[in-house]
Amino acid sequence: MHEITHQFLLAMPGNIPWVMVSLFVLIPILFIGLIIGILFLLNLQNTLKAVSVQNRKMEPGMVWLALIPIFNLVWNFIVVDRISKSIQAEYAMREQPVEAKPTYAIGMAWCILTLCGFIPVLGSFAGLASLVCFIIYWVKTSEFKRAIQQLPSGVPAEDHTNSMNASDIE
Repeated sequence: MHEITHQFLLAMPGNIPWVMVSLFVLIPILFIGLIIGILFLLNLQNTLKAVSVQNRKMEPGMVWLALIPIFNLVWNFIVVDRISKSIQAEYAMREQPVEAKPTYAIGMAWCILTLCGFIPVLGSFAGLASLVCFIIYWVKTSEFKRAIQQLPSGVPAEDHTNSMNASDIE
């Protein structure tokens, strides 16, 4: 196997070292992963922005702390919990029915499976399951964001049909 790799490298123009070939593959994969991560965090931020300020359990901009490597392994648990509580509080304020702790179960499954991805042997399976849960969590938070934006305000509208204004008296 090593001989085939060596022959492949020798056949390449300019005899490019294997490290360079790896970087040409690794860098685009990391870049695509970063773009996906940014789009995901933008979705979470916008979900929190859709929630009324008094119902938010965290500031929308705080989701961006998930870009910090290693720290994000713990921070994601906090974000999942606070987004779930924020959505539930928003629905309660607007007197709309919603499941208990919306998005919480799938979000926690994603976080736990991400950590399990570091376990030897189990990691491959956990990583794949984590990816599936990640996608489902993203879709669920996006659906709740859109649903919240379409909910009635929760504050009863004033009835202007029987009230008299000062201009009505004149």
